[in-house]
Amino acid sequence: MLSFFLFLWHSAFVNQALMSPRATVHIQVNDMNEYSPVFKEKSYKATVIEGKKYDSILKVEAVDADCSFQFSQICSYEIVTPDVPFTVDKDGNIKNTEKLNYSKERMYKLTVTAYDCGKNRASEDVLVKINIKPTCKPSWQGFNKRIEYEPGTGSLALFPSMHLETCEEPITSIQASIMLETNHIGKGCDRDTYSEKSLHKLCGASTGTVELLPAPSNSANWTVGLPTDNGHDSDQVFEFNGTQAIKVPEGVVSTTLKEPFTISVWMRHGPGSREKETILCNSDKTEMNRHHYSLYVHNCRLVLLLRQEPTESENYKPAEFHWKLDQVCDKEWHHYVLNIEFPAVTLFVDGATFEPFLVTEDYPLHASKIETQLTIGACWQDLSGHDNDTETLSETLTGGSALMTQYFRGNLAGLMIRSGKLENKKVIDCLYTCKEGLDVQLPEEVASSSLTLEGDDIESFEKVMQHISYLNSRQFPTPGIRHLRVTTTVKCFNEETCISVPDSEGYVMVLQPEEPKISLSGIDHFARGAAEFESTEGVTLFPELRIVSTITREVEVEAETEAEGEDDPTGTQGILSLSTGVNTMANYEQVLHLIRYRNWHTEALFDRKFKLVCSELNGRYISNEFKVEVNVIHTANPMDHANNAMVQPQFINQVQHASVDLSGHNLANMHQSSVVPSAATIVIVVCVSFLVFMIILGVFRIRAAHQGTLRDQENGKENEMDWDDSALTITVNPMEVRSKRNRAGSLGALRALLHS
Repeated sequence: MLSFFLFLWHSAFVNQALMSPRATVHIQVNDMNEYSPVFKEKSYKATVIEGKKYDSILKVEAVDADCSFQFSQICSYEIVTPDVPFTVDKDGNIKNTEKLNYSKERMYKLTVTAYDCGKNRASEDVLVKINIKPTCKPSWQGFNKRIEYEPGTGSLALFPSMHLETCEEPITSIQASIMLETNHIGKGCDRDTYSEKSLHKLCGASTGTVELLPAPSNSANWTVGLPTDNGHDSDQVFEFNGTQAIKVPEGVVSTTLKEPFTISVWMRHGPGSREKETILCNSDKTEMNRHHYSLYVHNCRLVLLLRQEPTESENYKPAEFHWKLDQVCDKEWHHYVLNIEFPAVTLFVDGATFEPFLVTEDYPLHASKIETQLTIGACWQDLSGHDNDTETLSETLTGGSALMTQYFRGNLAGLMIRSGKLENKKVIDCLYTCKEGLDVQLPEEVASSSLTLEGDDIESFEKVMQHISYLNSRQFPTPGIRHLRVTTTVKCFNEETCISVPDSEGYVMVLQPEEPKISLSGIDHFARGAAEFESTEGVTLFPELRIVSTITREVEVEAETEAEGEDDPTGTQGILSLSTGVNTMANYEQVLHLIRYRNWHTEALFDRKFKLVCSELNGRYISNEFKVEVNVIHTANPMDHANNAMVQPQFINQVQHASVDLSGHNLANMHQSSVVPSAATIVIVVCVSFLVFMIILGVFRIRAAHQGTLRDQENGKENEMDWDDSALTITVNPMEVRSKRNRAGSLGALRALLHS
């Protein structure tokens, strides 16, 4: 605004001026709205949490370069983007009009403009980005639900990028438990699938262990009839349903166990009745029904009864040892080992030691000559009229007065007894130890199915979690799912607002292992003289045998060998050798190199065929059939030469001109030049005539036998289809003529062979 004064002068008179009163003039300059609003920032960003309504998410601000109050002020803001759940007030504060959902939209992009009071719009609109953050839920982040494990790759990190979201809540301490669920695999986890007897050997157990629950076979048939899992991946699991039991034959186990001794068994048992359930029992066969020793379950307690044999002392001695264990009734597989060295008894359950909570005493048994009966799954009881101190059930085993009592309900496997020596802790751990588990990759750690970690520093704790791995040391692990669970507990400075971390669950998928290809190779066809077959050493069958597996890692094999052929020459097929047991391929090669074949009757033996088969893991992987054919070389025994020195030439010529086939006989034509007196000539002529008669008679008999041989050969050709399926091939040279005795023996053996 400008202000000035105006004066008027009048000069009508000389030397006299007239001035008008002062007039004030005010000039106001009006401002033009020549500038548009400009935002202070090129763009704006903000982050909000879903599910909340905010009074102000962020503030946008624009300025105007106009000088006037009217045009320099920003009077309003406007969101240009349509249909968005946001609004902006005149001061530039943006807020949401409804609760935002992260799953619906994770980011909103808004265009905002500004107006000054002169209604002039901003020269450039501004971009506003609003990120939607999901509701903060304390949990483990970066945890894969499915983790694939390839067999033979060693340790696999389970949580390589795992971290804990605490939602900015200050944490004072943290504890996490990681559980690997393997109860559905075998007997609680993946273990070596050799038989229990082979595992004892692998773990270094002493010899002398007796297997009481072997797989049914010709040599061990007392388990025939018991329900099993019908698998060959490990020792068979036997089911006892409360009505079944077996008697162990005499001679399998000594009637009186020599202390110290060990009993080991795999058992799965659930809550049962209040009755005793017998695992193993040795009781009187008749009359008094005394239990000498037994192992049974009663009210979820494991009890060992061990009565002392008659002694000079009649004092009370420990007789029953009681253990109260949760494992007895949890329906899971557990490994039990009892080391008995009277009066001390030590129980190992899954490798852990347990002391009996109760020991009762009793007198030693009275002297008696009554034999005992060892049974599994129940206790033998004789009801021939004598009193007994055991309860009975109504089920009878064989009828009459003999009963089985205290039947077991559950599953048993690998029941073993070893007399005279205790099992050491190292062997027990080896028998139970799983071949799979969790590992923290620390030297002092042992793989197990569960781990518990504690700490107070989140960053260090997360690093340890990232090193936890899954390990399966089996070359051919059991494929399938292993469920994984992480349970976490935290403590905060403010207990009222302390967070709760939910469990994280996933699973390890063990992939199908690559099946090995076992190849047997070597010399498959050779010939040996008959004398070698009849010698004490015999003939080596597999001198250059090689066992090769396509898996390059070291293989522990359990192999069996079969060979066709027996010692008698009838050509019947049978098993010559059956070798079983766990050992390395190199050791099996060594053993197979020593296999020899002998035959004491090689007259009619021309060849033999053998077959060899090896398998791994109780028949899980089987090799090719390696067939060996051995030919028998026969040497002809020439007959004694006819002595023609005393025969006159004319008689020799007559014999030579005779139509007789004497192949195989070498007759010399020797000419005599001496003169014989007449008397001697008469005697010689008579003798020679008689000799010629005998020779001719013998020749005709040989000729008749030879023609019979040809007829038999023709008949043999006609009947060739009757025995063509035989594994034994015989080649006969029809031109070979032997002595009458050898011919008769050969024909007899051949006929016996063809008709067999």
